[in-house]
Amino acid sequence: MAKIQGIWTRETLNAIGNPTLECTLWLDTGGIVATSVATDPSFESKIQGFPRDKDPNRFQGEGLKTVVQLINSQVAPNLINQDPTNQEGIDQLLEQYEKQIGASGSLALSQAVLKAGALASNLPTYAYLQQKYQFTPQLKIPAAIYTLIAGGEFGTHNLDIQEFQIIAASHLAFSDSLGMASTIFNQLQKILISKKSVPAVNTLGAVTPNLYSNNDAFELLLESAKTTQYVFSQDFFFGINVMADNLFVGGKYQFRERQEGYLPDELLVYYKSIQETYQILCMENPFAESDKKLAAALMAEISQITKIGGNIDPKNLHKIAAQNIYNILMVKPNNFNSINNLMGYIAAIKQLGLPIIIVQAWGETNDDLLADLAVGTGANYVQFGPTNRGERITKYNRLLMIEDELKRSQQPT
Repeated sequence: MAKIQGIWTRETLNAIGNPTLECTLWLDTGGIVATSVATDPSFESKIQGFPRDKDPNRFQGEGLKTVVQLINSQVAPNLINQDPTNQEGIDQLLEQYEKQIGASGSLALSQAVLKAGALASNLPTYAYLQQKYQFTPQLKIPAAIYTLIAGGEFGTHNLDIQEFQIIAASHLAFSDSLGMASTIFNQLQKILISKKSVPAVNTLGAVTPNLYSNNDAFELLLESAKTTQYVFSQDFFFGINVMADNLFVGGKYQFRERQEGYLPDELLVYYKSIQETYQILCMENPFAESDKKLAAALMAEISQITKIGGNIDPKNLHKIAAQNIYNILMVKPNNFNSINNLMGYIAAIKQLGLPIIIVQAWGETNDDLLADLAVGTGANYVQFGPTNRGERITKYNRLLMIEDELKRSQQPT
């Protein structure tokens, strides 16, 4: 079996221009893998993603020179001659260094070990994941949720809902759904230009138009689709990510289009109305975390036809599941300190019988590992953002490659 011969990390930039880590690992067989770890400011504020340098003269204190030096001089030597397929053992070893290199530093090395294990096994990473963890009996491409319009914290603050999404109907193959999303997104930008509105995009690549209400965003997407061959409620449906915690102030949900805001009961009525009008297939984070009662009421009202999801602390998984407030869970791989712990969380969700969305980070990189993770673990959906910006496109292109490989492997010989 191949052994780890060397590891080297370096500082690199993520999609929002902040430093993160890139890790290269080479095997004694001559094989080489490389990976980079995505980061989110919100994650780093809760858990130490990286211990930043805090040197005001470099990247406003966000540099990672100290972490790089620690990994290359102290951590990497302890991984030499290790079997890269021993993911659990190596990840347990990395946990000893987490206080010094942070959860994200540990994850960067863990990702490199995963890729190296797949290479040593002569398997694509998605197939290696399937064989190793056995989460899914059949490899297939998850359905994609495409964010096309941004509001809330990610927009120009005129729209309250943070993400307006389209979700392909199940009869479309992934490659066809990607073509649809790209076509509608391009038409959306053309329509904005025709309306004398500059089609500005946010840091995730979605457009941030100046609209009067959240419903205007749905109507704009419908208008864009009508200029194409794709039909709403036949080829695609809508999804939203509200991020309601950002809107909950003083016991009310502050929506700019409604001066007096929404009381929780009133917001429930609003969600039911837009679900009926716009056939919302998936709602993410519709209520504040403290509003469990209303979340359960929404589940009781619309969960038969709408997926209601959230991103929860793994420590609270069984407690939240028992409250019956979500029927789908978002999984952000960058919020874990190792592949082993990520796989443990996915296993726990699958034991509960809940579907999964693999979700990108705000500070993504050009690594395409998320695509392999989604396919190899049998995720139901992926959410990589719009068909825009290289760090998103590389993941969609990887799914296209996997789709082609799976088709060829299923052809009779």
